[in-house]
Amino acid sequence: MTWEPGRLDDQRHLSEADPGGMLPAVAASAAHVRTGYRNAVESHVDRVAGQGRPRAIAVAGMGGSAIAGDILAAVVGNGAPLPVVTLRSYQLPGWIGATDLVIAVSGSGDTEETLSVATQAVRRGCTLLAVGAPGSPLEAIATQASGIYVPVPVGGESRAGIWLLTIPLIVAAAALRLVPADADLFERVAKSLEDIAHRCRPSSESFINPGKTLALDLAETLPMIWGSSPPAAVAAYRLACQLNTNAKYPAIHGELPEAGHNQVVTFDGPMAGRDIFADSAGQTIRLVMLRDVEEHPQVTRRREAALRLARERDVPVSELMAEGTHPLERIATLIALGDYASTYLALGYAIDPTPVSAITELKARISQ
Repeated sequence: MTWEPGRLDDQRHLSEADPGGMLPAVAASAAHVRTGYRNAVESHVDRVAGQGRPRAIAVAGMGGSAIAGDILAAVVGNGAPLPVVTLRSYQLPGWIGATDLVIAVSGSGDTEETLSVATQAVRRGCTLLAVGAPGSPLEAIATQASGIYVPVPVGGESRAGIWLLTIPLIVAAAALRLVPADADLFERVAKSLEDIAHRCRPSSESFINPGKTLALDLAETLPMIWGSSPPAAVAAYRLACQLNTNAKYPAIHGELPEAGHNQVVTFDGPMAGRDIFADSAGQTIRLVMLRDVEEHPQVTRRREAALRLARERDVPVSELMAEGTHPLERIATLIALGDYASTYLALGYAIDPTPVSAITELKARISQ
């Protein structure tokens, strides 16, 4: 598979190479925010506050669904009066019990790891909130346990419905008074996503389209994506995952200041400072810095120093700035741009971004 940048401005190619409709799915993010909020309200998610604030919140999910838990933790922030953890496994940790809230998230509603954790949560007497497809096994578990279930219409790959899955969690956090979030906030987030969709639309040419520009930067390099704050770090992880699943492309993610204690050393390694137009894809690292308006002062110094260090060693750099005031807005703007970039990168390599055949094959082999 070869990279051909001209494909990004070929409207016929962008349509024919994306039969699963990943670009339209990304463009629907604003609608997903509004639908997720409406479904959460109609499902009376605010009932989670009926028994008071839980001791802890554990979000169970896998893949694109698990990102919802990471976003929740970042939005609630370090000042939260309780821990918010994301579980990506079959097991519910032993410390979680009846005074805790478990949130099970699965776009399909039948992810086996998530069903396993939800079942254990019910047995331990935890409060259960679940988000997923209507009429699914996950809904059956929640209903039987008298839990709260938010049905969301996730079509295709759940990674494309991230806001359908995430917004109900933010609504629940607001009900628990962990974060200020009302209808106005969700509408602002939706409008921000509409603006990014307009700027990144397929008919917008590469030199003015930020999604295509980032895809051009990433092509034929190994992206090392850093976030300068917890919200930006979530977006960095999301971008790495989207590059994996949409473009079938490797990527590394990290968060400052931690990345400055390990990943920064790669600036002196064999993949640094090479010709970015080398014949072999992935032979040059590219530092992608996701920035946030709220950074620890020492992180700001470390970020600035790391960028100088990279440029001095001829490591190519891309910088993206979060937009908005509320952490949910800032995460959404960074995630949206990354979703577009990963999709355009796939299409530039003539890769259909929707199928994940390796995941499907892995599941099939496990089930044998």
